[in-house]
Amino acid sequence: MPAVPPTLPPAREPGRYRVALVCLGNICRSPMADVVLTDRVRSAGLDDRVEVVSSGTGDWHVGHPMDRRAAAILTGEGYDASAHRAQQVQASWLTDCDLVLAMDQDNLRDLRSLAGGTADPDRVRLFGDFDPLEPGAEVPDPYYGGTDGFQVVLAMVERTCDVLVAAIRDSPPEDN
Repeated sequence: MPAVPPTLPPAREPGRYRVALVCLGNICRSPMADVVLTDRVRSAGLDDRVEVVSSGTGDWHVGHPMDRRAAAILTGEGYDASAHRAQQVQASWLTDCDLVLAMDQDNLRDLRSLAGGTADPDRVRLFGDFDPLEPGAEVPDPYYGGTDGFQVVLAMVERTCDVLVAAIRDSPPEDN
């Protein structure tokens, strides 16, 4: 029997659900998750109620497109990675977004530090908390490796995004 994924926190605004995805530089993991989750949300007919954003904890890639290897993997699987431009997470996201998902423990620690210790642990969590195969897993940073690392990330992202979309879809309508 598969593990039951963690429940989603309720929407801050009825009828809207905002998910933020955060990694280090916003050029590999979080934009891959953003593109896939946005695609899955659209396919589920939830794009009028669900907003997906991504960012990095660092600022060195702000304004840059997605890493070419990440974009190539996504494009090869039929996703559109062309619109992404890296941005840095804003402290306001921690109170404006319904769910802020960090790709690894370092990113999670940085988010909680940004919140000054006031981050709601139900809203600021690991992306991997929703991974159906490896609950609580970190999404490995593929930046310094080869293509295989990006393929591993895409597989994790796709299966986890499926769980997230199902959880959003199955939430009471007033919550999302």
